[in-house]
Amino acid sequence: MSDRILIATRKGLFDVRRSASGGWASVRESFLGSPVSMCLHDPHDGALYAALNLGHFGAKLHRSDDEGVSWTELATPSFAGLGGDPAPSLVQIWALETGAPDEAGVLWAGTIPGAVFRSEDRGASWAINKGLWDIPERTQWNGGGYDQSGVHSICLDPRSKQRIAIAVSTGGIWASADGGQSWSIRGKGLYAEYMPPDQAENLVAQDVHRLVQCPAAPEAFWIQHHNGVFRSTDGLASAPPVTAIKPAKFGFAVAVHPKDPDTAWFVPAMKDEFRYPVDGKFVVSRTRDGGKSFDVIDRGLPPKPAYDLVYRHGLAVDETGERLVMGSTTGGAWISENGGDNWTLFSAHLPPVYAVRFA
Repeated sequence: MSDRILIATRKGLFDVRRSASGGWASVRESFLGSPVSMCLHDPHDGALYAALNLGHFGAKLHRSDDEGVSWTELATPSFAGLGGDPAPSLVQIWALETGAPDEAGVLWAGTIPGAVFRSEDRGASWAINKGLWDIPERTQWNGGGYDQSGVHSICLDPRSKQRIAIAVSTGGIWASADGGQSWSIRGKGLYAEYMPPDQAENLVAQDVHRLVQCPAAPEAFWIQHHNGVFRSTDGLASAPPVTAIKPAKFGFAVAVHPKDPDTAWFVPAMKDEFRYPVDGKFVVSRTRDGGKSFDVIDRGLPPKPAYDLVYRHGLAVDETGERLVMGSTTGGAWISENGGDNWTLFSAHLPPVYAVRFA
C-alpha cells in the first residue's frame, strides 16, 4: 500500500505521510497561499510536480527533485503560434499524467482551454497535440464549470502507449489508437438532459465530469457525467447508463479498483445550482457488481448536516484497491483502509481540496 498522499488545495500543496503508529499527517507544505490545481508523483525518478493557477499572474508549473524541499519553475504548455483572435492563452493545467513504464521523462497535460500537451523532457518543454487541436468538432466545445472547455481526464492504456482516451468538459470523450495523431468521438449511450431533446445524444455536447480506466481491464471505463453515471466495457465504443446508483446520480469524482473493473466509488450530490450532498448527508457510493447495486457508506463520515462536496480529482484509490483517500471543498480529508467500508478523518481544516493523489 502507498503510505504517501499529495493533496492539492486552494492554499497550497500538502505532502501527507503515514506514521509508524498508523496515523496520517502532513510532513511538508509547499506553495502556501497559492491555488494548486494539480499534482503528480513520477515513479520513474521520484520527481514531484505541482501546477498552480495564479489567476492574474497566470498558470505555473514546478518540479521538485528533492521530495519537495525545493522547487524549480518549468515551462508551461503554450498556445503560441496557433492563431485565433484573440489568441488562446493557458488558463489552467487540469490534468497531469506520466508516460509508460519505459518512457522516463514523458508527461501528459490536459488544459483549459481544452487541449492535450506532451513533454519528453520532464516538463522543460511542451508540444501541443495537433491531432486533437485540429479536429473540426472542437469548435463545438464549451465550458462546463469554467468559461472555456477543458481536458481534465487523460487515460493511458497500459497495453499500448498508442492508445489514449480523454474527457472534455464540455466536449465529450475522445480516443486515439495512434498515439494522438488522430481522434474519434466515443461513448455511444451518453446523453445530456440539459440539451434540447434532438441534441441530447450529441456526443460532442456531453459534459463528462471524470473518466477513469481500470488498469487490469483496460477495456473497462467508468464515467461520472453531469447527469448520470455510465460504464463502458468495450473500450468506450458504448457507454450505457448505470441507473442503480443512489442517493443521486450527479457528482464529480469516481475511482475504479485497479484490479477489479466491477468495483468503483462515487461521491453523489445534488446537481446544477445546488452541488451539495442530498439532504445534507455526506456519503460514498460503491458498487462491486458493475453497477447493478450500490452500497451507500457513511461510516466515519460526518453526520448531518454536512455539506462537503468532492471535486473530480478529490477521490483516489491506491494500487491495492484497499486504501482510498478523499478530500472535500470544506477542507476535510479522509482515509479508508478497507476498500471504503469505513473512513477515518485525518484532517478537518485543510483549504478546499482540488486533487488527491497517492505517491
